[in-house]
Amino acid sequence: MKRQFSYYVSGNTADGYVNFIESNLKGIAQIYVLHHPSSYIKTELLQSFLQTQAEDDVEVLLSPLGEEYLDGVINRKKSVAVIIAEISGPILSQATLINLEDDIPTSEEGKHDLQSLQYQFNKRMQEAYEQFATGLKIHDKLEGIFIGEMDFAKADEIAEQFIHDLLKDEEKKEKQSQQYHRLFGTNTKEGAVNIVPTLLKDLKKSYFIKGRAGTGKSTFMKKVLAACEDYGFDLELYHCSFDPNSIDMVLVRELGFCIFDSTDPHEFFPSRKGEETIDMYKETVKDGTDEKYAEEIAAVTKEYKSHMKQGIAKIKEADIYVQQINEKFTLSENEMNQLSESVLQKINK
Repeated sequence: MKRQFSYYVSGNTADGYVNFIESNLKGIAQIYVLHHPSSYIKTELLQSFLQTQAEDDVEVLLSPLGEEYLDGVINRKKSVAVIIAEISGPILSQATLINLEDDIPTSEEGKHDLQSLQYQFNKRMQEAYEQFATGLKIHDKLEGIFIGEMDFAKADEIAEQFIHDLLKDEEKKEKQSQQYHRLFGTNTKEGAVNIVPTLLKDLKKSYFIKGRAGTGKSTFMKKVLAACEDYGFDLELYHCSFDPNSIDMVLVRELGFCIFDSTDPHEFFPSRKGEETIDMYKETVKDGTDEKYAEEIAAVTKEYKSHMKQGIAKIKEADIYVQQINEKFTLSENEMNQLSESVLQKINK
């Protein structure tokens, strides 16, 4: 099989459930949407489709439900995508719906049970989002601490020098920048997960941005993405899985580089050639700030992380209902194979 690379287009955040599928399907001619209550069955069908794409590079859309599920598969060379209905949104009007309930019907009594289970799932997830939102409000208090100790002129100087060094030998392209909005991780029943190492492994240059809340990491990246956009480079923009209005990574494959927020809960350190650290705290914040506000920082950090843990606990509770829905649709191996064959015929016709 050729290269597979994975990312999230949907996630569980302080803004609730977010979905960035649209930008990732621009220009895709054939879009198929799998509709069924069972996440397990949809994932099995996506795996079956993935196995038929062994000769091409493919993009695998990971699921915020957990590591055992998928949200979709995209083959850009063939201009075809198969995604689950839950992320289809307005894309559905341009897509071919594959309603698996035609193959696996549900009784009226079963439909009532499913509605009840889905309600309980949604309730737990909403409770999780409320915990994350509370955590973010508390976390923002950290920004207030560090912004007051920031040298903004120095931060601008660092960004301008970085952009100059990055693009000084490049020519502007005669095309408009294509932007793909994604996440490199999210909050799941397994906790706060990410696939940063997978994204970095094929890049020549990676910059690990260190700092604290409010020390300009996201602003830095927005300036870099604006400059690369002006040059016409295609951009992969990875949003923060805590605050999706913030950018955590800018990746430009045409330049073989990325710059990303390398702080908790996705903190990494350079370990190979081409990886460097840019420490915004060290470069732009007054010496001794951590020590000066140590007690306040510790108290705020403890409080916001408590709400994050409570949010994860609610997602774990929600997973109980996902499993119960899956259990209502147990297929034999032969039945699953027949369903896969039928679906693949519809996709490959």
